[in-house]
Amino acid sequence: MLKAAGLDAVSSAHAQSAPEWRHALSLFGDIKYPADFKRFDYVNPDAPKGGLARQISIGTFDNFNIAVAGVKGNIAPAVGLLYETLMARSQDEATTQYGLLAESVSHPEDHSWVIYRLRKEARWNDGKPVTPEDVLFSMEALKKYSPMYSSYYKHVVKAEKAGPQDVKFTFDAPGNRELPTIVGELMVLPKHWWEGADSEGRKRDIGATTLEKPLGSGPYAIKEFVAGRSVTLERVKNYWGEKSPTRIGQNNFDELRYEFFRDTTVSLEAFKADQADWIIESSAKNWATAYDFPAVTEKRVVLEEFPINDSGRMQGFAFNIRRPLFADKRVRRAFNYAFDFEEMNKQLFYGQYKRIGSYFEGTELASSGIPQGREFEILKEVYGEIPPEVIAKPYENPVGGDPEKVRENRRQSTRLLKEAGYEVRDQKLVDKDGKQVSVEFLVSNPPSERIVLFYKPSLERLGINVTVRTVDDAQYQNRLRNFDYDIITDVWGQSLSPGNEQRDFWGSQSADVPGSRNSIGIKNPVVDKLIDKIIFADNRETLVAATKALDRVLLWHYYVVPQFTYGFMRYARWDRFSHAPLPQYGRSGLPSLWWFDKDKAEKIGRRS
Repeated sequence: MLKAAGLDAVSSAHAQSAPEWRHALSLFGDIKYPADFKRFDYVNPDAPKGGLARQISIGTFDNFNIAVAGVKGNIAPAVGLLYETLMARSQDEATTQYGLLAESVSHPEDHSWVIYRLRKEARWNDGKPVTPEDVLFSMEALKKYSPMYSSYYKHVVKAEKAGPQDVKFTFDAPGNRELPTIVGELMVLPKHWWEGADSEGRKRDIGATTLEKPLGSGPYAIKEFVAGRSVTLERVKNYWGEKSPTRIGQNNFDELRYEFFRDTTVSLEAFKADQADWIIESSAKNWATAYDFPAVTEKRVVLEEFPINDSGRMQGFAFNIRRPLFADKRVRRAFNYAFDFEEMNKQLFYGQYKRIGSYFEGTELASSGIPQGREFEILKEVYGEIPPEVIAKPYENPVGGDPEKVRENRRQSTRLLKEAGYEVRDQKLVDKDGKQVSVEFLVSNPPSERIVLFYKPSLERLGINVTVRTVDDAQYQNRLRNFDYDIITDVWGQSLSPGNEQRDFWGSQSADVPGSRNSIGIKNPVVDKLIDKIIFADNRETLVAATKALDRVLLWHYYVVPQFTYGFMRYARWDRFSHAPLPQYGRSGLPSLWWFDKDKAEKIGRRS
């Protein structure tokens, strides 16, 4: 009896330690689709395959190696379609991923590690299987050569093969619920290809730029390109994932062509001339005035706005607080009082935009009013370390738009600058040594320059010497990596479930890391504590409350002068395409959820 009991105990312990395999991952809440689901609800499984879709890209490219993107060369955006990830995101759920290269995933309750089991049918486009060795190679290469991925995957302290099809990732601490899903986003690269030689016998180098057509595992491969000018992808006819539930009804075009333009004005003219099938319009002025050509009147070109429900954002003039001038938050606040958004919105944007009032603008995570409930409890824990306004008052941006308000805002700016130790002499704002305060705005494109030039006179009226330095993309990125600027315009996109990326955005440990997203240089212990609250939240309520608390603390330190936002993506397109009802979090769905519609194409005529 004792022996039998002992065997039962061993069997029970083994059962408890055996991995529980899942077909999907979600941070919180239910998973919509069962393990045997056939396709996503928002696709057309019978969508016709064929046709060409021509797209516009702004800028240029000289690199197809995604491992060094953002560090060496300019990556072609089309490269992302060449590779698959371990998991694929559902576009009608906020935070759920389903198996793609991986057929299943397992992790313990404390999220201290995760195992991904690869599909046996997953193949590279040369017919060779995707292996655990490919996954390990990819993690190592991306962490080694890309500052972005190095930061994103820094909590992965060990990666190892755990079975014929299994890869295990061990994390630096338990309780970080997001880490298994972050690893699921890993873009897997072909180890055998990168360790081989090109057609001329030269050994490939994963740490260098290349314009050799890379081998992928995705639905498209590069057909042809003209360096810096165009890239054409063709649909892979024997794509292994064609019948995968996460891919059925998608990637319907036979070819995707990307045309590169240095200037948005030229790209718009190319679209009007039917040299591209659609264009994303980021200019409010253009949207209001530039789409009055005959094809629009004749309804051969369709103008449409798609709601942005899958993310939020902060966009603003970001101060480099590593510089002594901007280390004082009174100075930063004075700059905010000098920004007349309302007049800018009227003059430049035809009244289309709204002022950003949150680092999580456009989501339920944005703070508002006075903190209540769980959010208030979290802020009470750091009460002695935060400005009292964080709890006592709602954050509000200054409001301009008429002369009286502008004058009052200018008075507030002058008062704050005086409190910070600056004074006006001979119409110049000077420091205690009599030196005039000077700032440089670093920009890389004409739209940003136009906004800064509108802002510039308001700062000059305070006695500040303002210069605007416009540089090319390469120089701009180099200066950003080295934190060589006073003020830039920066944008931080936010998911519906923020987590580890907040450390890269605002965390102390990223402030001095070249190439990090902490362009401001924030080193704030309270911010670090609140980021940890978000990362280690064990339910959605705590996550939302901690995010709102972080939002308030960031706002009340005036790290940026918030700019503006628009809750839609503006598209103009030649009416040659169709789609099924679009998912809630899919934005436009272009191009993956659309297909070429021959009947529509015949009605509007041939391409130019």
